[in-house]
Amino acid sequence: MREYLLTFFVAASVTYLVVGLAGRFAYWVGAVPPVRDRDVHREPVPRLGGIAMLVGMLAAMLVASYLPRLRGVFEESSDAWALIAAASVICLVGVADDIWDLSALTKFAGQLLSAGLLVVLGVQLVWLPLPGGTFILDQTQGALLTVFLVVGAANAVNFIDGLDGLAAGVVGVGAGAFFSYAYLLDVVNEISRMSTPALVSIVVVGVCAGLLPHNVAPAKIFMGDSGAMLIGMLLAAGSISLTGRLPSQDVEATSFLLTMLPLVLPLAVILLPFLDMMLAVVRRTRAGRSPFAPDKRHLHHRLLQVGHSPRRAVAIMWVWAGLVSFGVVVIAMVGGWTTYVLVAVAVLVMIAFTTGHPRRLFRRGVNA
Repeated sequence: MREYLLTFFVAASVTYLVVGLAGRFAYWVGAVPPVRDRDVHREPVPRLGGIAMLVGMLAAMLVASYLPRLRGVFEESSDAWALIAAASVICLVGVADDIWDLSALTKFAGQLLSAGLLVVLGVQLVWLPLPGGTFILDQTQGALLTVFLVVGAANAVNFIDGLDGLAAGVVGVGAGAFFSYAYLLDVVNEISRMSTPALVSIVVVGVCAGLLPHNVAPAKIFMGDSGAMLIGMLLAAGSISLTGRLPSQDVEATSFLLTMLPLVLPLAVILLPFLDMMLAVVRRTRAGRSPFAPDKRHLHHRLLQVGHSPRRAVAIMWVWAGLVSFGVVVIAMVGGWTTYVLVAVAVLVMIAFTTGHPRRLFRRGVNA
C-alpha cells in the first residue's frame, strides 16, 4: 500500500505544480475561449489542464517503475506501457481540440487511434461474465468491444465537464472506488497486490486531486478535452486490463456480481454522464440538430434550474458518483440485506435532496 500512496502523492503534486505552466501555455497558444451562452462561468478561463494531468500521470508511472514492488507491473506485462502510449495520444488529440476546435469527426478519429493502440499493444477484453460461467471473446470481438468502451468513456466524461470541478471530482471518486475493488480482489484471490488496474486507478485519483484545487469554483483553469478524454480513457482501460488479469476459470468460481464488477464499476461511475450523453444525442437528433451541437439541457444545467448553486450542484454529482461506485463495491464484496437497506436508504435520501428545491428543503429543516 505504501507504494500506491507514494504514486498517488507524485501524481497529485506534479499535476498541481504543472497546472500553472499549463495555464500560461494556454494563454500563449490562445486556448482561452470566450464565454458562451451555455457556460456557467462569467470570465474567460484557460483550457489545457489536461497537459498537467498527463505530466502528473507520466511522472507517477515513472516513479512507480522504479519502486521495488511496483517494478514487476512493468516487467511482467506490457499493459502499463500500452496505457501510457494510448494516454499520450488521446491527450494530444485533446490538446489540439482545445487549441483549434477540431471537427467532431477528426476528434473521433483520434479517439479511435488511441483505443486501437491499446488493442494493438495487447490491452483488450478477453471474456465477458455471464450467469453460470464466462463467454470467451475472440480477437475481433474483444477488439471491437474494447474500442467501444474506451471511446464511450472518453466522450461520456467529456460531456459531463460543464461545471467547475465536476468531471475531476466524479472521475476521481469513481477511480478511488475502482482502486479499492482491484486491491481487495487481489487480496481475496491471494495474488500480488501490485497490478496495472490498481496502479492506473490510483494515478487517476492523484491527477484529479492535483487539478481540483485549481479547478473548483471559481476555476482558474479547465481540464479541457485533453484532460476529460484522458481520464475517461484511463478509467475504461484500467477495467479492461483487470479482465485480462483474472483467468476465466478463476472467474467462474466466484460470484456473478463480483465477476461483473470489472465492467460494471467503471460504467456505474460514468452512468450519469453516459446517460446525459445519450439523452443529449436523442434530444438534438429529434430537434433536427447535430448530436454534437451544444445546449443548456445537460444534467448539471438541470440542477442549476432546480435552484442549486454551482458548487452545490457539483457536490451533489460527487456524492452520487461516490454512492453508486462505492455502493456497488460494498454490495459485491460484503453483501447481505443490511448492506442493501443502507444503500437503498442513501439513494432515497440523495434523490430527495437532488430533486427538492434547496430553499424549500432549508425551510423544512428550520421549521423542524
